[in-house]
Amino acid sequence: MFLGEDLLPLLVLALGAAMVVGNGLALVRPPVSPEDGELERAPAGRSLVMIAVGLMAAVWALASLVSG
Repeated sequence: MFLGEDLLPLLVLALGAAMVVGNGLALVRPPVSPEDGELERAPAGRSLVMIAVGLMAAVWALASLVSG
């Protein structure tokens, strides 16, 4: 199999971790000078939901990698 048998859990782990880190940093460090059409801050509700979804995906993928 291309890139090993654990490709799907590794991709889900990477995507989930990227969602957690990216949205967390968007909440903690908003842009210094937003350009025209950009928001001053990331929407907190949407960012928290995306952090939760990314965390669930990362934990699920990590559990799949460890148990298998």
